[in-house]
Amino acid sequence: MAQDPPAQDLMHYEAMAQEALRGVVKAALKRAAMPDGLPGAHHLYITFKTEAPGVSGPIDLLGKYPDEMTIVLQHQYWDLAPGETFFTVTLKFGGQPKRVSVPYAAVTRFYDPSVQFLLQFENQSGAATPIKATEEAPSEPPEEPTDPDAPNVVSLDQFRKK
Repeated sequence: MAQDPPAQDLMHYEAMAQEALRGVVKAALKRAAMPDGLPGAHHLYITFKTEAPGVSGPIDLLGKYPDEMTIVLQHQYWDLAPGETFFTVTLKFGGQPKRVSVPYAAVTRFYDPSVQFLLQFENQSGAATPIKATEEAPSEPPEEPTDPDAPNVVSLDQFRKK
């Protein structure tokens, strides 16, 4: 008996699932933008593709990170504005306030180490791509900045698949 070939996913369920999980990022940023800021010990590491369409910020800053950049929302962030398709925030880099704008589609990783919650997204390149979501933390959490005026950028080498 011959088997039928697998049906083609004309609904694009993977893309819908990825979009829904990006809604978690948006909801968390809306919570962080409230007057009280992030509750308790929560803080957010957001990694995004710096070359993705719609990403904007100072050229000198984005030029230092030609592929990916991670920002930390913890104690010192200002004017966080989560919109429908992107968010903007002002952070200090090298002691200077700088504003970045990031479409949710550019986000590749969202991590709250206070509760070991991680969402990892595949880069969106127009085609539906698989998504990975987990509530397990990476083996080594990223180091948190100790100097409040230090840049809030974290190396992701320890997270890369080898």
